[in-house]
Amino acid sequence: MTASLPSSWGQGPSDRYETLVAPLRRVFHRIRERAVQRELEHELLFSEVQALRDAGLTRWRLPPELGGQGATLPELFAALIELGEADPNVVNALRSHLGFVEEVIDSVDSPWRTHWLQRLAAGDFSGSGFSETGEHVLGTLGTRLTPDVQAGQWRLNGAKFYTTGSLYADWINLTAQAPDGRIVGVLVPTKSEGVEILDDWDGFGQQLSASGTARFENVLIDDALIKPSAERFRYSSGFFQLVHVATLAGIARAAASEVAPLVAARTRIYGGRTQVRRFSEDPQILQVVGRVHSLAYVAGAAAVQAARALQRAADARGSGDEQARDEAYALSDIEVSQTVTVVTDLALEATTRLFDALGASAAKRGYGLDRHWRNARTLSSHNPRVYHDRQVGNWHVNGTPPPAKVGIGTAPVGDGQAASASEASGPSKAAAVVAA
Repeated sequence: MTASLPSSWGQGPSDRYETLVAPLRRVFHRIRERAVQRELEHELLFSEVQALRDAGLTRWRLPPELGGQGATLPELFAALIELGEADPNVVNALRSHLGFVEEVIDSVDSPWRTHWLQRLAAGDFSGSGFSETGEHVLGTLGTRLTPDVQAGQWRLNGAKFYTTGSLYADWINLTAQAPDGRIVGVLVPTKSEGVEILDDWDGFGQQLSASGTARFENVLIDDALIKPSAERFRYSSGFFQLVHVATLAGIARAAASEVAPLVAARTRIYGGRTQVRRFSEDPQILQVVGRVHSLAYVAGAAAVQAARALQRAADARGSGDEQARDEAYALSDIEVSQTVTVVTDLALEATTRLFDALGASAAKRGYGLDRHWRNARTLSSHNPRVYHDRQVGNWHVNGTPPPAKVGIGTAPVGDGQAASASEASGPSKAAAVVAA
């Protein structure tokens, strides 16, 4: 393979993209250089995350006057695909923070918004604290806020799991249950007394994303750290899911870009099974390499296309047309869901097929080729893809919109349909418009 071949992944999502992403690519390159070694040695991502903070990726969506680039969502997701090719653990570690940036940008003008825009502009970084293990009923949480009358503040107690990125963060963006039963959003400084963040995620993939446990014991919480609303931005479901999709596309690219030079460098052939003198000339092997590259190409194209739908949803907030806003939000969810199963299949096929182009030596741990499948399979298990297919079908057949809220937990007593109640409630205004 010629090292100087131009990229075949296609043009970026905008005319300015190449200029915008150039400084980040230097960081991506350094991250990729040690990706296998980090996996083998379980070397956490503190320096990699800090390098991306220093390079400005964590502020990319902020306007230039706040130190950002004013990047569009297609530009952001195109960059995340490239970062996913370098190391998908890093993208997952950034996922919650990027969502919080989007939440602040999308929120109404308020002192809270101004405060957090300033903190984000200063480089503050947040991790995730929304998930809990155990048998909690849907709509309830084990993590609780209670008043501390003497201090005139609140105390936070509980535990979270899948706290992706929090080990690298300044803040944990989490939800807790207030004394009146309401679910509230809270931003907790990771260095606060009573906060303990563990690197205890033991999954076979995404091992460096710091997705383990966070414990909170009598953590003092000021009123200012409680969000005005626990509601996420309207296109948040599609946004967070598309980060995974973009990461999967990046994994597929990594599989493609690693298999080609390995085939080119291989000198041994399978005698009696091929008529070629060089392994790199075997048409069956070349077919496998071509297939892996094609799978990665389509995965990336699908992710960027869905990001355009998210951008339309983000732009709709300023519209005075409520019906148009609802339609944009619903369609962004549908377009992202349409990518989920397909891109999952593409990534899993790419990360499996690459081994068909190589010999048994490709299974050696030093190559780290197994990490591609492990990471892809782990990401694919976060949000069951079967529900995305059903959601898309329900939209197109019945005009039923995506659920406004999703969650995980046990069903309330006597409510076996709790998980699908929002889908059974009938079309929204947006669905009615499109179905008509």
